[in-house]
Amino acid sequence: MADDTLPTPPWRTPAKTRPVRPVLSQDGIVDVALRIVATDGVEGVSMRRVAQEFGTGPSSLYAHVANKEELLALMLDRVSAGVELPEPDPARWKEQLRELAFGLFHTLRRYNDLAGASFANVPTSHSALRISEWMMALMTGAGLAPRTAGWALDRLFLYITADVYEGSIYLTRVRRAGTTPDEFAKAYFGQLHDYMASLPADRFPMMSAHAGAMTEGDGDVRFAFGLDLILDGLDRHLDSAG
Repeated sequence: MADDTLPTPPWRTPAKTRPVRPVLSQDGIVDVALRIVATDGVEGVSMRRVAQEFGTGPSSLYAHVANKEELLALMLDRVSAGVELPEPDPARWKEQLRELAFGLFHTLRRYNDLAGASFANVPTSHSALRISEWMMALMTGAGLAPRTAGWALDRLFLYITADVYEGSIYLTRVRRAGTTPDEFAKAYFGQLHDYMASLPADRFPMMSAHAGAMTEGDGDVRFAFGLDLILDGLDRHLDSAG
């Protein structure tokens, strides 16, 4: 039996130690994929790339995840699970929907362009169904017809994910420019403002006169504005149902 307290004789080859590989699991694979997408986006996530993080080959992952499409769905499910849902209060339906929308907006924004993976897919994961069930209960409880509530749910999800996805494209341009979001916005929208203001007033009187109004407001402010347009519009359907 070898005595680990003794030094290794110089004429012997020291025993090599192999790093312990992390145990593969579906949760662990999703963890790694989310870390990758936060920095490199959806294009950076591949079965090979994730497998490399575990020191193994892509084939090892298929016992836990069928393919990249399923992996993206699992990632969205994990992200959606972090959205908190209070007890539905129909008397505050607009305020609660607004809070949910902002919560989902800020949560998805931490993961680059992952929101785009939800396009053209009906959300059927546990986390997505949990949110949809909550929204339906809130809106129908407030008096909206089930079809109106269902369509509103669909439009709200699309608005949130599309805004987040466009924002991820914008941030990619910021990173490529090697600057900060504030500096990039100041330069880009400053140029856009000057260009619109310089348009021939006889052909574009509104654009040239209101360039300042059209180019002001950051992403959060504009998101809130669009969200309020949707929620205020639902009031008309609420009155019709009543």
